[in-house]
Parts: sequence; C-alpha cells; structure tokens
Amino acid sequence: MIQKVFNKIFRTKGLKIKRQDSYDLDVDKSIIEDKRLKREFLSASAYEYEFINIARRGVRGKVLDRYPINDPWAHTLIVEDENTGEIVYVVDEVPLQELEKKIFVRIINYIMWSAGEITPETDPIDYITRKARQAIDLFRLRLGSTPTVSWSKILYYVERDILGYDVLDPLMKDPYIEDISCNGVGYPIYVWHRKYESIPTNIWFRSHEDLDRFVLKLAHKAGKHISVAYPILDAMLPEGHRVAATFMKEVSTHGSTFTIRKFREDPITIIDLINFKTISPLLAGYLWFLIDRKSPIMVLGVTGAGKTTLINSILNLVKPTYKVVTIEDTPELRLPIENWVQLVSRPSYAAGESKAGEVSLYDLIRVSLRYRPDIIAVGEIRGEEAYVLFQAIATGHGGVTTIHAEDIDSMIKRLKSPPMNIPESYIPLINNVLAIKRVSAREGDKLRTVRRVTDVWELDKTGEFIKVSWWSPSKDMFVTELDKSILIKRFSQLEERSYDNLIREINERTLIMYWLSKKGIRNYREIARYISMYHVHKEMLISIVKRDLEIIGIDTEEIKNIL
Repeated sequence: MIQKVFNKIFRTKGLKIKRQDSYDLDVDKSIIEDKRLKREFLSASAYEYEFINIARRGVRGKVLDRYPINDPWAHTLIVEDENTGEIVYVVDEVPLQELEKKIFVRIINYIMWSAGEITPETDPIDYITRKARQAIDLFRLRLGSTPTVSWSKILYYVERDILGYDVLDPLMKDPYIEDISCNGVGYPIYVWHRKYESIPTNIWFRSHEDLDRFVLKLAHKAGKHISVAYPILDAMLPEGHRVAATFMKEVSTHGSTFTIRKFREDPITIIDLINFKTISPLLAGYLWFLIDRKSPIMVLGVTGAGKTTLINSILNLVKPTYKVVTIEDTPELRLPIENWVQLVSRPSYAAGESKAGEVSLYDLIRVSLRYRPDIIAVGEIRGEEAYVLFQAIATGHGGVTTIHAEDIDSMIKRLKSPPMNIPESYIPLINNVLAIKRVSAREGDKLRTVRRVTDVWELDKTGEFIKVSWWSPSKDMFVTELDKSILIKRFSQLEERSYDNLIREINERTLIMYWLSKKGIRNYREIARYISMYHVHKEMLISIVKRDLEIIGIDTEEIKNIL
C-alpha cells in the first residue's frame, strides 16, 4: 500500500496526525475566490504538519565560488568570512512565504488522501511526483488568482521534503560534497568539499526535537531502526550513501548526531587518482600488473584516508575473464565486469545479545570459496574473518582488502592480536601493502590537505618488508624503484620470461594509464573497455597510444620520465 509508504515518510518528519472523518476536495471555485473563505480554507488542515527548523547564519565576505544546486531555488556560495577569514559553505535557498507554506501543507494533505494502491512495478518516487503535480494543478485552479504564489517553488519544496532529505537536500545533491556531519544542536553542519576540504556551513539545527526527527527520517529511509533502546545506527541510504547516527542523549552528550558519507554514482577511478596525484602513472601500471597475476594486496590507512576508493580503483583493472567476489558490511565497491558476485553482511534481527539471523563477514568469506573466485575482495578486515581470508589466499585465490592502521608496524600488531589472530608465518601471504594518507602538499603559496599513496611495500617469504615506492613531501612526487621488486623476479621465474620483458610490460601498462589520463578517459566502464582491449588487441592499442601521445606533443624524453 502506498498509504503505508506515506505514513512512514510523514512519521519521520514529525507529523502529528489528526485524521478527520472526511476530507472534501470538491470545493466550489466561486466560494474559494471569496477572500475570507479562502483564508478559512487554507487554515483548515487535515494534519498538523511540523516543519524541521534550521537556523541560518548570515555570512558577509568575499564570494569565492557560486554554483546552482536546483536552479533557481537553491544555490551554493563559498564565502570567505570578512571577520574571521573562515571559509563557509552557504546554502542559499529561496524561502516559502506564509501563504505558500499553507498551500504546501494542503498539497501534502491532498497527496495523503488521494494515494491509493500501486503495483510492485510502479516507481514510488515517480508516483509521488505525479501526485504532487496533480495537486498543484488542482489548487491553482481552485485558489484562483494568486500572483504572490510561486507554484514551481512549492513543487520544489514538496519534492525536497517528501522525496529528498528535507533541509539537507541541497547538501545531498551537491556533487562536490563527499561527507556531511552534524555534531549536535547549535553546532554548524560540516561538509567535506572536494575543492575546499572540511568547512562549516551556514546552517544548524535549532532544537533537539528537530534534529531527532531528522535522524528518524534518515533511519526510516535506510529501512533501519533507531530509538532510545537502540540509539546507534549504521546503515545505507537508498542512493548508496553510508549513514552513521546516534539518537538523543543516550550515547552522545550533545544529543542526536549523524554523519553521511556520500556514494558516487560515477566512482573515482585509477585515472582520477592519477589526475589527483594520489598515485603516479607508473604506480598504476605496476598495480595493474600485480592484480592481473592475482597478487594479494592490502591497503592501510586511517578513517577517511581513501582506502575503499583505492581498492575499488585497483579492482577495476582486473581481467574481464576473472571472477570476483566482493564482501562488505555496506556495499560500496563497484566493478564493471559481469562475472562479479557482491555479498553483504546482515546484522542479527533479534533483540539483546542474541545473534539469531546474523550473517557476518566471516560467514560470507567461508561461503565465497564455494564460488571458485579468482579474487576475493573484502571491504575491511577487523575480526575473525581475517583468518579465513588468509587461508583463502594460501590456497591460491587473489585477495584485496583494507585495514585501519597508521603504519605498517601498527598493521602487523593488529593482524597478530585478537580478534584477528593471524599467525606470523601467514603474514607474508600478503604480497603487497599500500599506505594511503591525508597529507599536506603545497600548491603555490598555500598548503592543501591531499591524499597520497605514501608507501608501497613488498613482502618476501621471511616477512621482510621491501619498499619499492614512496612519496616525497618536499617535491610532491613519487619515487618508484622497481629494480628492488622481488615479485617481478618471482613472476619472471614462474612465467619463464625475462625480467626485462616484464619491466617492458609494466612500462606499456604505465603508458596506457598516462594516455587515458591525458585523453580525459576516466569513467570506470570506459577504462574497462581499454583493459579488455589490452588483453585482446594489445599491439593495436599500444600503437594507438604512442601515435596519440606524439600528436598531442608528448616527446620520447617525457615518456622516459614517466616510466
């Protein structure tokens, strides 16, 4: 029943439902045109609707950037505060006037009462949008001349509040924002902007009641439960965004809190990382070479360093003939290949300490071995599932995963300690370890926080770490010494190919990565097409790459510097 869907939506918005015996929409137009009766018509409400209120801080200063979010109703301004010098993210939204607010509430009432059953194949979002447009057309007719009312603005707010994320919808729709966080009532909402990094916004929640209602809305949108009894939420929103929240003052002293890590429909790829200078073309070619040979790779870093983004970009380089199984708590990895099985853990549905119905990462890694995968990718290891993954790697499966650790020593200590308990003799099974960090790099006269793959190690059979690549902070460049690589020498023996031949192969792959970067080919499906072409028509692709680089003026010496 679509009615249940609406009830769910409106409960999360804090509606106090006071249902009348009837709701008469067949009001005579001539009566409505009477001003006194028009006021009565607008003031009568089938429901008492409570807006989620936010405070907006006035910011004066130099506008550094401005772009539309939903033109003409919502824009973003990046302002340098003239008093503090602080950079502030300003949400500039055209507000509803008093008459428009009343009409807005009446339209919501109409949608509630006119909603009927819909078939499973009907898109609820499209259905609600059509109902909203019908309501607006109806009310425009019945209210007569209303020159001060903007009906398109009302439609924007109906879609924003019912289908979107209410007061935070402009932030959710901003493609430059990666992260949105609220630390409590009275604190500005913070965002992580791709260009301006972590900056405060000009908005915050006025009251605990408003913030609590918004957190409930997030939980219901994610299909999860949050309450005083269960005050912690870790879930995924319908668009794939990851949300973590706390409810009221049960576990957070300032009341409800939340953070939303936005999921990109178009994921960051290996070419984006080259363009961002997170890695070099040579390092990208080297990782492509390794993943083709199912070499196990582990990425370490702290929260928000970009570990998942990095392993996703590496997995996008796999051969199209490989079978890949990904295992995650929240589905974030996205691959372009068809032979891909995506497994997601499930929390227990029982209350209390019972784990009835739980499907853990440990269970999923065990069952994934039955799928005969070429590569098993685990979003993050932190428990007993690590031991099963290492067992799978020992039997010849490729493995890619991440771990929370500041450096390689911390990683080893975590692996050897409970609850992972990896035997020291198993640790060399991970052939490669990459460290990704957020560091400061100079751009002109300013220091910016950027992400860099700061170190790459190989592990020999004795567990000794050999550094083959590192990032130079002073020069903001990568130093890669493949002549130290023991893996290339190992593959040379296994494949009975000369070491120089394998180095030449890595250089070819590096050249392709560089060419894709220069051509602006960054979409993960487009990259997959060239990965496939490399394995089928290698010589043809190499000749195209070299010809194009000559055309755009990349000479032989510059190519040598790249390699």
